[in-house]
Amino acid sequence: MSKAKKEMRAEYRREDLGKGVRGRYFERVSKGTNLVLLNDSVAKAFPTAEAVNEALLGLLALTEQTARITGRSKRTARRRAAV
Repeated sequence: MSKAKKEMRAEYRREDLGKGVRGRYFERVSKGTNLVLLNDSVAKAFPTAEAVNEALLGLLALTEQTARITGRSKRTARRRAAV
């Protein structure tokens, strides 16, 4: 690896990146849990994992219902009757 690739870019400073913790989420990920970071405004609206899951499951159910309502017909275009 070249020296340029090993070093950080000039616009980044180590102090700005904060203190990293190696393996912070390893245990969660190894259990098969998906880790998702929410926007602050979303986190305020849905304070618990259960609230987020309930809202997303409701959204999925709604999309399934509306897909059935607005689904296109599988029939070919209607033929006009001869006049």
